[in-house]
Amino acid sequence: MAPTESSLTELTDNPRYQRLVRRRGRLGWILTALMLVTYFGFILLVAFAKPLLAQPIAGGATTLGIPLGLGVILVALALTGFYVRRANTEFDPEVAALGREVRP
Repeated sequence: MAPTESSLTELTDNPRYQRLVRRRGRLGWILTALMLVTYFGFILLVAFAKPLLAQPIAGGATTLGIPLGLGVILVALALTGFYVRRANTEFDPEVAALGREVRP
């Protein structure tokens, strides 16, 4: 059943909904900032510290840039996993409860 305009207004006026939207938005911005710092930190290293990234690890052929680049990917995966976990355990049940509360 499609939501009516009054049920949507009731939902958006609900303090629990507004609190949920603020929390989810704040988490999204924090995770985005962490990813941007990680990514652009790595890019700045590539741009301005090439000799540092070109240093071999333990005298082998692998350079420091390889694990740092993989670290950027792992940070992205970890942040995504953290968000999905929070969404599944915290946000989705609250959205479902709000949906049951406000039926058209």
